[in-house]
Amino acid sequence: MIEICLNTDEFEYDVRAMVKAFYPEEFLYVQCKESKVQSQKPPGDECVKMHMNLDVKDEEIDLRLQQGEEITCEKAHTVKGDRSQRKNDLKRLLYHVFSMKTGRTLPWGTLTGIRPTKMIMKDLEDGKEPSMIMQEMKEKYLVSDEKLMEGVEIAGREREILKKLPEQDGYSLYVHIPFCPTTCLYCSFTSFSAKRWKDAMDDYVDAVIKELSVILPYDRKKKLTTVYFGGGTPTTLSSAQLRRLIQYIKEQFDLSDLLEFTVEAGRPDSITKEKLQVLKELGVTRISINPQTMKEETLHILGRNHTVNDVVNAFHLARQCGFDNINMDIILGLPMEDSKDNQMTLQEIQKLHPDNLTVHCLARKHNARLNLEKEKYKDLTFADVTEGMELSSQAAKDMGMVPYYMYRQKNIAGNQENIGYARENKFGIYNILIMEERQSILAVGAGAITKLVGKPGEFLERVENVKDVATYLERVDEMMERKKRAFESYGLI
Repeated sequence: MIEICLNTDEFEYDVRAMVKAFYPEEFLYVQCKESKVQSQKPPGDECVKMHMNLDVKDEEIDLRLQQGEEITCEKAHTVKGDRSQRKNDLKRLLYHVFSMKTGRTLPWGTLTGIRPTKMIMKDLEDGKEPSMIMQEMKEKYLVSDEKLMEGVEIAGREREILKKLPEQDGYSLYVHIPFCPTTCLYCSFTSFSAKRWKDAMDDYVDAVIKELSVILPYDRKKKLTTVYFGGGTPTTLSSAQLRRLIQYIKEQFDLSDLLEFTVEAGRPDSITKEKLQVLKELGVTRISINPQTMKEETLHILGRNHTVNDVVNAFHLARQCGFDNINMDIILGLPMEDSKDNQMTLQEIQKLHPDNLTVHCLARKHNARLNLEKEKYKDLTFADVTEGMELSSQAAKDMGMVPYYMYRQKNIAGNQENIGYARENKFGIYNILIMEERQSILAVGAGAITKLVGKPGEFLERVENVKDVATYLERVDEMMERKKRAFESYGLI
């Protein structure tokens, strides 16, 4: 355990994130002299591996670390009254101290849980040269040259893709299907057992269609750019339920400007030929078939009730049904896997020749079983993902793909990133839009979050739906009213 004492909670989030980046396995106990949040210290002082006392003031930052008998004192002078300067000076100070103590550097420096391409794109649009952007980010955030080059490349590619979209008048539609065959060990998304909720799925589709109706006045004024069915696993719905839901969108919404229609068919154990034929017939242009790994033993650990052969068979079936834009997800840093396992997974995927490859680094989510049941999984081991990232980049290149979008999460393995690769003209447009906030994304379903955007980059408001399926079914009228009020308050309908 690392015990952190702060004189103010002003930078508590940043301190937590910075310390956790260097000590991902350690429990952090934070106490503030001035804090709205009270945390309970676990019993037994003997578990304290490091005590950190941090005083952040207007003119200076005082840091004192004690680990056993060793005491480290540091001080950094800052610009009075400039909160941003103090925050960045604080994070750089912590970075240098912990880098020296651990002998480690972080590829993204002091950036934690940040969308780097959004920062880079803003600088590009402000007229800054890539070389200047890289120099400033290296000095300010200590980002590695490799990541800066990658970030600039992706931001430039995103800009070119976004130029083709009706940003000011465009919007995207997200439909959340919160059911899964099983809940994976690492998952914290809003998902519920498909088997348990099978008898309520018709009611759920009814409720989603009802909620979609409140968007129609908005649709009459804007251009629908992308549609995305996510989850959960949308293909846990029956072929008839999928047909009814998609048919409603086709009949009621103006799809004349639609560039992409994606359905996550992520779990191969939810895929049938009949469902794929329905999706293809109704105009779905892009699907995901996500193995996460091609190692059978890991699939069992994760609680995914399918085999590697199921992944391969589902992929070939999708090709036979005419899908020419298929994404596959993998996760690096999964329990009991190393770079050799990553290499094997990538080799198996290369044999299939997908059109997109999305590479995630495992993030230890607070509400995932992996975190909630730590004692049960204490014997699992987790390897470094650095080599896996390099292998993934090369595999994508060998398949004729280029990186086109990127995002990062808290507590992500190796302080790395999640990155999407695709062949030319097969880019997942929705993936870019959800990260860069260039259009409003209107979302329906349990746990769905609508993000309203004014002009590109001007975030207006989040409108959240309740997560629980039963509660959503009872309160769908309330979810509709929330959206309607938000639309009206910004003059959107």
